[in-house]
Amino acid sequence: MEYFLPIAEVYVSIPLIFTLSLVVGVLSGLFGVGGGFLMTPFLIFLGIPPAYAVPNEANNILGTSISGSTTHYLKGTLDYKMGLMIVVGGVIGTILGILTFSYFKDIGKINIVISLSYMYILAIIGTMMLVQGVSEIDRARKKIILKKKLHYHYWIHGLPFRMRFKKSKLYESAFTPITIGLLVGFIAAIMGVGGAFILVPAMIYIIGMPTKLIPGTSLFVTIFISAIVTVLHAFNYGSIDLMLVIVLILGSILGVQIGQKIGEKFDSSQFKVILAILLLLVGIAIAYDSFFAEESVRIVSNSNGVKLLSPLAKFIKDFSVEGPILYGMFSIIIALVLGVGAAAIRRLFSNLRKKGLLK
Repeated sequence: MEYFLPIAEVYVSIPLIFTLSLVVGVLSGLFGVGGGFLMTPFLIFLGIPPAYAVPNEANNILGTSISGSTTHYLKGTLDYKMGLMIVVGGVIGTILGILTFSYFKDIGKINIVISLSYMYILAIIGTMMLVQGVSEIDRARKKIILKKKLHYHYWIHGLPFRMRFKKSKLYESAFTPITIGLLVGFIAAIMGVGGAFILVPAMIYIIGMPTKLIPGTSLFVTIFISAIVTVLHAFNYGSIDLMLVIVLILGSILGVQIGQKIGEKFDSSQFKVILAILLLLVGIAIAYDSFFAEESVRIVSNSNGVKLLSPLAKFIKDFSVEGPILYGMFSIIIALVLGVGAAAIRRLFSNLRKKGLLK
């Protein structure tokens, strides 16, 4: 079933996008990583221009982050104070990222910038994950227990304006989480990712947060950054497509639940090498698509485009043009409703299992 995206002006297969989002969601739930660095390239491969793939995936990440963060809120595994300090830096970084995005879009280079960013990021993350996965398999085979130093001291820890974070039991400079947030926000604005691949290691090795508080706090930060990215992209470029966002969120949320269940039964480190190889292959595919594949440009004239639009597609197109701010806020509300709804359903099933009413 193909659907014409009125914003990006391309035809896409809704079942295929849902399936890909589901698979990426499973990988996210299994490995505890964000799926943005996989889903955005997949959207690009399906013919959605990078400038449109980025903000729609950011909106998708918003929905899944709300769902996960709500769960951690109910468990009490979330450091609000630390999260808000990271958000302060994230807001600044997001604004800088949008300005950078605007600059490259104005000179017609944004698509290649996004593609190159993903190519390098996937190469780095894939290589690191491959090395780590092979090492873990080797240590498990040899039954070697590796002691890790959880908190390293860098120059950033010597910065002024130190404050106490009671939940995490830390006494850190406010500049530490703000600086980390700035970097995450900048990357999120350009690449449409949640930034967990930077945020989580930084929380562990730089900030030194307790492990149990990291997933919830990371998702809490991602909510604000993704929301700002979504609204700014909707207002400046009108590049959010509500139908695409809904399909992505539904697939991702369902996939994450499945991935988490699989992760409870199997050691995810066994699959880390497979994920690393997948990331490297996606990076290679992006490199080929950027430098060697012939670019096919599909032009849809306004007159023909209007005739092809269904009533729903026409409504989305008109809404995005006539009320960009309201349109951006509405896309956030959709993510909020779907995210909280998924968390509520998950909570309901959990309570039923505890009462023995559901196996």
